[in-house]
Amino acid sequence: MGELTLLGAKTQGPIKKLEWFPAPKHVEEVVFTTPEFTSLCPKTGQPDFATISIAYTPRERCLESKSLKLYLWTFREKGAFLEQLTSEILDDIVEALDPMDCSVEVVSNPRGGIALRAVSRYHRQTDEERSS
Repeated sequence: MGELTLLGAKTQGPIKKLEWFPAPKHVEEVVFTTPEFTSLCPKTGQPDFATISIAYTPRERCLESKSLKLYLWTFREKGAFLEQLTSEILDDIVEALDPMDCSVEVVSNPRGGIALRAVSRYHRQTDEERSS
């Protein structure tokens, strides 16, 4: 079992740590969505606002939601393109959970009349897929 150190604890700031708990039987998909994702434009330092959706099929682990909130908070002061953040978040979730598959979608609020949608996906190869 993952050690849940953040749930129930007082936290004063962002923490780049994803915690998990054992996946219950019969859970086929878990989806998190928040319209409050923020980061900074790497060129102007202006805030970027977006909706982020994370969906995954658990194998043995489920993501604990408070740790996800604190993890996403770490991006508020980070200057990076949303495409880069989407890929980084996917990599961190895959590393923490080892899911069957996972997708991270970030949809920016329009800026200068243009909205952006970036999607990163992961699919765990089965033994059969690796041998073909």
